Amino acid sequence: MARLDETRPFIPVGIAVLTVSDTRTPETDRSGDTLVARIAEAGHRLVARAIVPDDIAAIRTQVEAWTRDDAVDVVITTGGTGFTGRDVTPEALEPIFEKRMDGFSEVFHRISYDKIGTSTIQSRATGGVTNATFIFVLPGSPGACKDAWDGILKAQLDYRHMPCNFVEIMPRLDEHLKRSAG
Repeated sequence: MARLDETRPFIPVGIAVLTVSDTRTPETDRSGDTLVARIAEAGHRLVARAIVPDDIAAIRTQVEAWTRDDAVDVVITTGGTGFTGRDVTPEALEPIFEKRMDGFSEVFHRISYDKIGTSTIQSRATGGVTNATFIFVLPGSPGACKDAWDGILKAQLDYRHMPCNFVEIMPRLDEHLKRSAG
């Protein structure tokens, strides 16, 4: 059963937050603010924060830059996961995933279903790994960001979370690259 092992140290990770929106500004970015507050509350480091338009190239360029930054362990995006013509965040990021995290989407939808019922199917939340960096693609509502953080990310980004967590495997995320080079 899931538990915190208090004998293990808390290890803060570096997180970048990207809001994808044609209309949000730093003053109106409630979803980004929600994530930033939870990141700080948990004891992690906010390494970077940005807002980009709903544009595949802009989204991909920003996320790829962060995945090459050694200070960034995790990228969380918010926005652009719906079905309208401008919702392109999954299209921007899924092609760069070296490994896709199907379980993230499944657990997110399970949590979301308990709160908003069948409306959860209108989100294409997804996750994956690129350049040894975790990437989580969340809907653009503060509620969805709360659900993803509180229900999944808070625990998985805590080294003390048992029986396993993302932090303990971070040093091994690029093993395939080391094998290829060797």
